[in-house]
Amino acid sequence: MADTYQTILVGAADGVLTITLNRPDAMNAYSAAMSSEVQAALKNAARDAAVRCVVITGAGRAFCAGQDLAEIKGSYTGEKPPLDFGAHLRKHYTPLVKAIRTLEKPTIASINGVAAGAGASFALACDLRIAGKSASLMMAFVNIGLIPDSAATLTLIQHAGYGRAAELCLLGEKLPAEEAHRWGLINRVVEDAELPAATAALAAKLAALPSRALALTKRTLASALRNTLDEQLEYEAFAQATAGATKDHVEGVRAFLEKRKPTFTGA
Repeated sequence: MADTYQTILVGAADGVLTITLNRPDAMNAYSAAMSSEVQAALKNAARDAAVRCVVITGAGRAFCAGQDLAEIKGSYTGEKPPLDFGAHLRKHYTPLVKAIRTLEKPTIASINGVAAGAGASFALACDLRIAGKSASLMMAFVNIGLIPDSAATLTLIQHAGYGRAAELCLLGEKLPAEEAHRWGLINRVVEDAELPAATAALAAKLAALPSRALALTKRTLASALRNTLDEQLEYEAFAQATAGATKDHVEGVRAFLEKRKPTFTGA
C-alpha cells in the first residue's frame, strides 16, 4: 500500500484497511481525483490477502458532502459545456459503488458527520454502517433538481423499504443518525468520541473471522436480490460446499469441539 494519494489517507493495521476521505475544508466533497484514488485503494485492497476488512470514513466534521459543486461550476457559468450527468456518473460514481458492493471483504462506513448526496449513497453501499450521534444522512439531490444516484434508490429500499426511501428522496431532509438507526439505515450509533474505537473494534472482529466464509456470504446475499427461491437454495448449496472445503471451516469445528477460540487464516 505504498501509493501516494492527494485526497485520501490510507492506512492498514491488523488486517484492517482504513480509507479516510481527506478534503476536510470541503467537507470531503467528492471530486474526480478522489474518485480515482478511492477506486485505486479498493482495487489494492481486493488484491491484498493481508486485508480482511475495509473501513471508509471522513476527516474532520463530515463523512462526505457529495459531489464537489465547485469542480463542475464551469458548466453553469458558461465556461464549460453543460455537464453530461450520465457520463459523469458512469465514469466517477458507478465504478466506486460497484467496487464497494463486489469487494469480497466486509466494508464498514464509519460515519463521522454529515453524509449527503452521493456521500450518503457511498455509506449505504457498504456492508455495515456505524455512526456518531451527531452524524446524519441526507438525500440532498432533489434540493438541486436532481435524482438520487450511486445506487441509493436501490439500497434505500433494501434497507428501509419504499415508504421511507420515498420520504428521504422526495423531501431531501436531513435524517439524524439515531433516527436512521431506527429506520434500519445505520447498524450502530455511538457517542461521537467513541466512534473511532467502536469502529476499530467492529473491524477487528470482522478481520478475525474466516475471510472465505465472509466473501461467500456477501456473494450469497447479493444473489438473493435477483434469485427465485429454487435458485437461491441451489446457490446456497454451491456456496456452502465451497465454504465447507476450507481449512477455516475445519478449524472452526475443531475449536468448538475442543472448547477453544478458533484461529482463522483465510485458508
